[in-house]
Amino acid sequence: MTRIERQSNHSSQQKFRACLFDMDGLLINSEPIYTQITSKLLKDNFGITDGLSWEVKSQIQGLPGHKAIEILIDHYHLQDRVTPEQFDKLGQRLQPEFWGKVGLMPGALELITYLKFEAHVPICVCTSTKSSKFQMKTSHLGELFDLFDDNIITGDHKGLKGNGKPNPDIWWLGLAELNEDRVKKGLDEIKPSECLVFEDALNGALSGKRSGAYVIWIPDHDNLKTISQDVINDIIGENNENGVLLENLSQFEPEEFGLLV
Repeated sequence: MTRIERQSNHSSQQKFRACLFDMDGLLINSEPIYTQITSKLLKDNFGITDGLSWEVKSQIQGLPGHKAIEILIDHYHLQDRVTPEQFDKLGQRLQPEFWGKVGLMPGALELITYLKFEAHVPICVCTSTKSSKFQMKTSHLGELFDLFDDNIITGDHKGLKGNGKPNPDIWWLGLAELNEDRVKKGLDEIKPSECLVFEDALNGALSGKRSGAYVIWIPDHDNLKTISQDVINDIIGENNENGVLLENLSQFEPEEFGLLV
């Protein structure tokens, strides 16, 4: 199996009825900004000049913030120099100057517009980002995020109870929100197995698989180089029975998954 695949034959056997989306690195080009912020924080406060490597970034990508910070502190041996709370505050001071620069990922607006207005497929954002930071990242990107209406689950949602990615809970919460609206309209509920989960991060793709959904995994090319083929196969399946690897959102073909007008 090549590392980047086109659509799989699995999808032609099933019509999927809902799409759940991660945000950072998938819908918005925020991952380079995370790298800039963390690298600047490490250099300015601890004299670490190597910057945030993909080896480390691949471990923290998609995780709730507090878990990512714990890994960073451990990796750089900062336990005696800073607490997780202090590290978080240092990052928060840097973030406002960066988030206004974040843009959309290629194909994001086109795909979401198609799903909402042409295919009429229920859509939801399921992000590890907390609600306050979500607003900072997306306030200038209403052309995309207004399309989701209020179907947005953030990392501080009370229903998560600390069970962030790679646990599957956030996807179940997103689907529950979509189903709540369907029940009000007298429609049947959608099952996890009828959902597509769109992710870029390893932890997110793993959580998508655990949720019972079919995973559309769109990893960064540099990140993908750090992931073994065995791990890739474990998530998407040797014959794409659990998911598929794509290069970008523009490569996704809705008709291959029954998402037709």
